Amino acid sequence: MSIKEDIKERIKLPEKLGFMAFSTSSNIVFNFKSLYYLTFLKMILKIPVFWASTILTIGTIWDAINDPLIGYWSVNHKFKSGEKIRPLALYFAIPWAITIILMFCDFGLSQNLTIIICILIYLIFEAFYTFLSIPYNSMGALATNNDEDRRSINSFRSLGGCLGSGIGAVAVPILVKNVFGGLKNSDIYTSDDARALLYTAMIMAAICLFGCLTHYFTSKERVKQQDDNEEKISFVDTFKMLFSIKSWIFNMLFILCYGINTAIVMNEVNDYAAYILKDSTMATPILAFYLVVSILTAIFIGGLDKKIGHKNMMIIAGLSQVITRIPFILFPHSLISVCILGVGTGLGSTIAFIMFNTNRNNISDIVEFKFKRRIDSMVSTCDNLITKLAEALAVWIMGIGLAMAGYNADLGVNQTLSTQNTIIALLGWIPAIICLAMTLFATKADVLKEYKDEQAKVLNE
Repeated sequence: MSIKEDIKERIKLPEKLGFMAFSTSSNIVFNFKSLYYLTFLKMILKIPVFWASTILTIGTIWDAINDPLIGYWSVNHKFKSGEKIRPLALYFAIPWAITIILMFCDFGLSQNLTIIICILIYLIFEAFYTFLSIPYNSMGALATNNDEDRRSINSFRSLGGCLGSGIGAVAVPILVKNVFGGLKNSDIYTSDDARALLYTAMIMAAICLFGCLTHYFTSKERVKQQDDNEEKISFVDTFKMLFSIKSWIFNMLFILCYGINTAIVMNEVNDYAAYILKDSTMATPILAFYLVVSILTAIFIGGLDKKIGHKNMMIIAGLSQVITRIPFILFPHSLISVCILGVGTGLGSTIAFIMFNTNRNNISDIVEFKFKRRIDSMVSTCDNLITKLAEALAVWIMGIGLAMAGYNADLGVNQTLSTQNTIIALLGWIPAIICLAMTLFATKADVLKEYKDEQAKVLNE
């Protein structure tokens, strides 16, 4: 196998904006789902809370399972165009948009049939999204083999994610309540509320289509497998390939820590504002610091990474979040200290996101150097899987911690001292420990070194 030359065609702004369009649109859609789907199931469809929660739980489990399964299918599939991944963004755009609408439809069926239909639609929704996330996550490696361009693509992806989260949090409630006149009475839910959610879901479907199709029509698969071997790879062999790569293992552990830390902080900020500061609206300025710093970091991070390298940037991502938690650990009731925490989380999380995604692209190349096969979709879906496991672990940590502390929703803002201390711990020293582990894994995830070593072996063959 010979080493392919760097692709001379540089990634231009429209293509980067295509990646950003998908991340922006998908984050808006998921904000809508997170805010209103459980409410729709319980209050509009009148599904008992146990079954409403079970539908979401089943969907979450399926979402984790289908990642490696669909990723494996994609590894052994090629489209008539000769492309491996990009057409998925076209073929599954409309099906996914349709399922978004179907999730918020009241079919007027019996309760049992309604529960079954909701489970099926939610499973299909998650499967279609996995098909769409494969080109989004894998195309960074296939669009170019230029590391600077790959890093820039991931910066635009991160920027899009921040914008999508911000727009979703602000605009989606405005659409539901002000534009379509729904959910204005929290005690009584009527056909007007159902109609408002359905109309908003239609807007979300249109946003989804815009993001998917923009990404498809602006992107291009330029990186091709050097070897023409198309023999089918077994499911077990794909994992053997990945586990043979040391930097992949530590990159996955880094992602695990990133996911747990980010999920805990984003959830516990609201509890902190409500139960420690006694004012739930104070979560807004804290999250604003996080979003602004995230956006600025995504814009300006590229030059620094080029100078000091991936591994050092990952170390900064972990340490910055440890250091900025020190004021909060010392002064947990200070609004200034929690805003500093928000700044550190925005900085560290954004750097981490850009770096582990850029690492993913390099890991795909390492696999090709070692095994003469590209398994980009499997690399990306494994990253998705570990991210979802991290979110599940974060929920478990928060749930167990608050339950042991005696959290009682009926107490409102007057939670016990034990509960308040647990909330402070969940924002302070617990994430600090996780970020220290994240920093340790960063020191071991030297992707560029492993890349150069494997490249040198190929050159010497």
